[in-house]
Amino acid sequence: MRFLVDPVFKGVCCPLSHGREQWDGVEQGALNTSSLPHCSHQHGHLNKGHPPQIYVSIEVNIIAISLSYKNNMTRTDVLIVGAGPTGLVMALWLTRQGVNVRIIDKSEVKASTSRAMAIHARTLELYGQLDLADEVVANGHKIAATNVWAGGVHRARIPFGDMGAGLTPYPFIHIYPQDRHERLLEARLNAMGVHVERNRELIESQEQESYITARLRDTTKPETDPEGEETCEASFIVGCDGAHSAVRQTCEIGFEGATYSQLFYVADVEGSGSGLNGQAHLSLNGAQFFLLMAYDKDRHARLNGAVDQSSLTKDISDLTLEDVAPDCGKAVGIHIDKVNWFSTYHVHHRVAESFRCGRAFLVGDAAHIHSPVGGQGMNTGIGDAINLSWKLAAVLQGQANMSLLDSYEVERRAFAVLLVNTTDAAFNAIASGGYLSSFIRTLFIPYVAPILARFNLVRQRVFRGVSQIMLNYRDSMLSTGLTGIVQGGDRVPWAPVGDLDNFESLKEITWQVHVYGDVKDELEEWCQSKKVPLHVFPWHEKYQSVGLGKDAAYLIRPDSYVAVAESSGLPDRYNQYLNDNSVRLG
Repeated sequence: MRFLVDPVFKGVCCPLSHGREQWDGVEQGALNTSSLPHCSHQHGHLNKGHPPQIYVSIEVNIIAISLSYKNNMTRTDVLIVGAGPTGLVMALWLTRQGVNVRIIDKSEVKASTSRAMAIHARTLELYGQLDLADEVVANGHKIAATNVWAGGVHRARIPFGDMGAGLTPYPFIHIYPQDRHERLLEARLNAMGVHVERNRELIESQEQESYITARLRDTTKPETDPEGEETCEASFIVGCDGAHSAVRQTCEIGFEGATYSQLFYVADVEGSGSGLNGQAHLSLNGAQFFLLMAYDKDRHARLNGAVDQSSLTKDISDLTLEDVAPDCGKAVGIHIDKVNWFSTYHVHHRVAESFRCGRAFLVGDAAHIHSPVGGQGMNTGIGDAINLSWKLAAVLQGQANMSLLDSYEVERRAFAVLLVNTTDAAFNAIASGGYLSSFIRTLFIPYVAPILARFNLVRQRVFRGVSQIMLNYRDSMLSTGLTGIVQGGDRVPWAPVGDLDNFESLKEITWQVHVYGDVKDELEEWCQSKKVPLHVFPWHEKYQSVGLGKDAAYLIRPDSYVAVAESSGLPDRYNQYLNDNSVRLG
């Protein structure tokens, strides 16, 4: 029987046991078998109370081996691979819920360009759980309108303003460049005592019975240097590492989809002129089009546009903004003084075959990528992270069985597929070379869209979709019941009445119950016994207007979606729900 030293628990492992055992009364590397602790398992001929036999090679210094293992093995609850917005949000939400995390990123430096810019209303609502929303809004920029230009002529102004008024506390289109966004998230994570480990990449991972082992490499050291590698043991690993995800590749999960042939460019610019007025500008000129999106009131903006590949005289890697869009400033009335960042790219649309492989999960771009239409990518990844984080916390803290984690893929992959299909259709409608695209660019957007935007019903319908407040999990195993027009799986509707805001309690990452009207005694007793916060809102016609039922009771998940909508106001259905989903409260 071999002598195995456990570097994490500082004990000796019985190799016939099914996992690591904690043994008392022995230091690592002890050679005296009489001092070995007794195995706590029954293993046939190995009876409890008898130390295991060991083989010790006299050439091997056991203590040195023990220290070597200790230095190259780490342990955490969740290993997060990738420190973009999605990975940082995952780390923040898990840490807030008391879960130990380790977050690594193979890049040496943080983001320094705008990249993903839009932060939509649903994301801001969820950011309230970590007191992030107000800071994001204060330091970002609201887009008041989009101006439509055709052939260098201003054709229309489509006002946005508070187009989602009454639907959410954040009824606007909000811009917050990714570099600033990441700095905020990472600073908040650092304040919680967690720091991103940069220059660390995942080489491979292997799933064991109750944990995952991941080989990590320090990218600042030569690949042949054994000191540059370490093994991290974690209960779960989460891939937030983008379209080329190492986690997805080590799990051998397919990433089906395609890449569009059309080449696009993106640039961060500084400039002056009437066009840099804090608004968005869409320029349509035959097959050429671009979007200028301001991210402050008068100086900085992002340019996105299509490249006319037929006129290129340089290699793609050598292109500049002047090469691909020499007259873009004139087209919308601006003068570009400085280009801070320029890149070309192809648009992809892909969805991973699975978002989970045992104890490994894919989140954000590691699981799905699509066109930038509507600014959905980063927001969807953040939604993935928050959806998964409370479920991982519940399992790790013994409040739910592993089966709860099955709901992550059910809920988030369905939305990702829908998103890829809808953004795909919108992208094709605008960017392809057919008659329909030509009609949309030359007639519909400049002339019809501004007329439609005058109708509040149209404006709110567009806002509901873009902001993701329409997203629901009605088909999930974690959703049941219907009262009023609110179903299990719906986002809790926002319904402020005077100074009483029903979203205030949703800032806590916890199960809770909302009652709009009178509460039943039985429900009060149930909430007390389960230690579930109960929030009672005196009935008001506002609640009926948003679809909530009078005297109904809504059991709400930690991510502020309705789990159970119960019209009777009694808790019986809650007990059945918790039992069916192996969730333990109280």
